[in-house]
Order: sequence, then C-alpha cells, then structure tokens
Amino acid sequence: MGDFARAGRVSVRMLRHYDSIGLLRPAKVDGSSGYRYYDVAQFNRLNRLVALKDLGFTLQDVAVMIDDDADTARLREMLSSRRADLRSRIEADRAALASVQARLRAIESETVMSDITVVTVPSIRVAQLSAVADSWEPASIAPVVQPLCGRLGEVLRAAGVTPTGELLVHYAPTDDERVQVFAAIPVAVDPNSNDDFDVVDLPAVTVASAVHHGSMDDVLPLYQEIDRWISDNGHSSLSLGREVYRYYGAGDPSSWVTEIQVPLSASVEAWPT
Repeated sequence: MGDFARAGRVSVRMLRHYDSIGLLRPAKVDGSSGYRYYDVAQFNRLNRLVALKDLGFTLQDVAVMIDDDADTARLREMLSSRRADLRSRIEADRAALASVQARLRAIESETVMSDITVVTVPSIRVAQLSAVADSWEPASIAPVVQPLCGRLGEVLRAAGVTPTGELLVHYAPTDDERVQVFAAIPVAVDPNSNDDFDVVDLPAVTVASAVHHGSMDDVLPLYQEIDRWISDNGHSSLSLGREVYRYYGAGDPSSWVTEIQVPLSASVEAWPT
C-alpha cells in the first residue's frame, strides 16, 4: 500500500479512508497480515477521485460521479467547468485583495505629502475610445483601462495614424452610477466618420497636478491627497481626474510614471466625451 500511495501522491491514511468508505478498495487484502495491495490499473480511479475532491466536490459526490461510469469526455467537461468556476473565484479574491491593499495604502499614506502644483494644461486634439466600468473601484477600472488602451493603439496603427503625444485616460460618470472610461492620445488628424475612433479637442484647463510613481493599483492615496489639497486651498474640483502616462514601459510596474491631473471646477465644466 505504501508504494501505491507514493506513486499516486496520496497518503496511506487517505488510502485507508477511501477504502473505509468504499471509494477505492484494494485489489486484494492479505488474510493473515491485513496488508492491502493495490494494482497499477487503479491509478485511473485514484486520479479521478483526487481531482474531483481537489476541485471542491464532496466525497459523496465523487462516489456518485465515479460509480456512474462517467466516461473520460464527461469527466473532462465537468472538471473544465469546475476549473472555470475556481478561476473566477480566484480572480474575484485577487480583486478583493487589491481593493483592501489599496485602502490600506491610503491609510498608511495619510501623513505623506506629495508635490502638488496648479498648472494650466493647453488644449489638445486626441483620438479616443471609450468603454464602461461597473464602478469607481480599482478592481472595476483596471480591467477596462488596460484592454481599452491596447485597442486604441491597434485602431490607430490600422488607420496609419501616428500619435503626437503621450497616452492618457480620463473618466466621466454615467446616469446609472457606472463610469465611462476614455483612453486617448494626442493626434494631428481631422475627425473622420469612417475611423474606428473618435477625434475630439480637450480644452485648455487648470488642474491640480501630482506625479505618481509605480503601479496604478497604488494610485488611490494620491488621488485622495489631491482632493484634500484642493479642499484645503479653497478650490473645488470636478472629481474627474485624468491620468497622463509619462512612462509606462513593459517592465517592472515600480518604474511607471503617471501624472494625475484633477481639473479645478472654476476652469472647465467637464472633459468632452
């Protein structure tokens, strides 16, 4: 039994348990010593029951599924479905962890002072695409921003348009409390209804500006610090910042450099959408 347990990557204790509940009986049992012997052909059943158990099925469910003579194709289908469920759960847990970490960093950064300045950003013409995120939470924003920026690059290359400046993202609230996300980049072209992107002119605007270093997963504390600075200095804002990606290489996110610009409400009614 010990050799079979080692080869099957399970414990002897588990083999005994599977035997006791009828899930995996030994091929034979020595009548005098009680030693259990297993056959290599039983690896097929062992692999199936361990896989099903590890994917969250109860041993009672496993017994039914195995004893129901499910063929390989059906087992593969069930396991694939379960795997998809687990992956979805893992992604949800990762998003929840990222949200908790962002809030923790915001709390830890409450006494950190950044260099915030008021600057006037000139009018720029941009090509842009938009999509909708479910909420303002970072876990909702990031999965929309990243593919949207990639898509913008693709349609511009297909149209033969060369950007004239740095990629930026700006936002607008929707009537149903979701978020309209805009990926934009400066261009020197006229609007064309045949293009797969929009061309708009972002007006000159006065903003409170600060530079963020590192992953955008960590940007929440800086946004909140800018909002506090705006309030403390007698200004008000539109709460619609934009992010200008000064350096966004494919390497370590800790090297990324992003300018956060929050428009002061006295200077502009809204970013054009």
